[in-house]
Amino acid sequence: MSYRGFEAVIGIEIHVQLSTATKIFCADSTEFNAGDNENTSPVSVGMPGTLPVVNKKAIEYSIKTGLALGCDIRRKSIFARKNYFYPDLPKGYQISQYDQPICENGKVTFKVDGVEKTVSITRAHMEEDAGKSIHHGDHTLINYNRSGIPLLEVVSGPDIRSPAEAAEYGRTIRQIVRYLDVCDGNLEEGSMRCDCNVSVRKVGAPQFGTKVEIKNINSFRFVEKAIEFEIERQIDAVERGEKIIQETRLWDPDKNRTFSMRTKEDAQDYRYFQDPDLLPVFVTEEMIEKYKKELPELPIARAKRFQDEHALPELDAQVLTTEKSLADFYEETAKESKNFKSSSNWIMTELIRELNSANKDIKDSPIKPQQLGRMIALIDNGTISGKMAKAVFQEMWDSGKDPETVVKEKGLVQISDPAAIEKLIDEVLANNAQAVDDHKTGKKKNLFGFFVGAVMKASKGQANPELVNKILQEKLK
Repeated sequence: MSYRGFEAVIGIEIHVQLSTATKIFCADSTEFNAGDNENTSPVSVGMPGTLPVVNKKAIEYSIKTGLALGCDIRRKSIFARKNYFYPDLPKGYQISQYDQPICENGKVTFKVDGVEKTVSITRAHMEEDAGKSIHHGDHTLINYNRSGIPLLEVVSGPDIRSPAEAAEYGRTIRQIVRYLDVCDGNLEEGSMRCDCNVSVRKVGAPQFGTKVEIKNINSFRFVEKAIEFEIERQIDAVERGEKIIQETRLWDPDKNRTFSMRTKEDAQDYRYFQDPDLLPVFVTEEMIEKYKKELPELPIARAKRFQDEHALPELDAQVLTTEKSLADFYEETAKESKNFKSSSNWIMTELIRELNSANKDIKDSPIKPQQLGRMIALIDNGTISGKMAKAVFQEMWDSGKDPETVVKEKGLVQISDPAAIEKLIDEVLANNAQAVDDHKTGKKKNLFGFFVGAVMKASKGQANPELVNKILQEKLK
């Protein structure tokens, strides 16, 4: 993507908060809604003499994520101390991984505007989160609840070329970790945070420009906007003859601009060295094979299967696989209904509309997939019409009742007996003799719809529309 003869080079670091019950190096709870500094202990606040013990579940989640991203899993990885001073980092260093991360050399594929894009994953390493600084005028308060929360930092290669690609890459990573159930992906609560590295260069230039890091963006919409602004800012600076400096900037969503936070440190500034209190992490071939077998079918593969085996359009397949719970709901519905496309249609229109209106997750839907599947089967076997089904669906949503119960209680069984429908049609035609003559002589057009409506009204909406149309056409010839 060209910007006035320049192109952007973008890499993204996504901090994925692993959904463990306890922190990465101690037994403190990771509950988000705890009171300030409630989830703390001598380890997480960096008291002298305390010793960290690594959380096995964090290692397991990291390996599974690495495998899902196509990474090589290191048989031996080590924890290092990343040394810097900041008030929310009480030890004076962060335990992270440096030259021997647990995952490396992966890739992720996604689509942007229908075009397939592959971005390399340079590495994914484990680390602990810092605390949170809360500024009040001249005072700063520190909440250490977040200190020690387990993170997996997923670092992309410099392969992204547009803000839209960057946002879609982030959404894809979120989708994958949610499928794996290793992270809830809640950006508002900080479960995923994005650091975007942006530089510009003349189209065709062999060397990258000086990169600028935009820190801690917590929305994919903001990722797109922040990168768009930063690209334009850097191009304007280059065209004015200014030199881009390597720095860390923050995004201000209210002013729609980035602003400088600090000059960017290099690796040597952090004085990395192996943490003497933590043993290396050894991963066996048996562990890797075990975790591979536990991986779910990932969204891209699942969408392709829905297209190939269920003959769903690409759009349906993509929408239904946005969340694992939604894809599961669809498959259970289709298994019951034996009708793939109708199952997709009802979920993508009626069900998702009601869920959005009620601000509910699909796991909390009052209509269960088996119930929706049986309702669709009632349409297909002629028990109810499509119009009736909407009334049945609404009653199922409001009451949670089975479709068969609703049909029985509301008397919504469709009339599919040709003799009964013919009788209704004869009565309608007899009561509208003038309209019949007008139709036959061609004095008035479009009277066929009038007759259909009259028959449906006489049957209280219960007549089979296909049979009504067929018999009416024969009667009016």
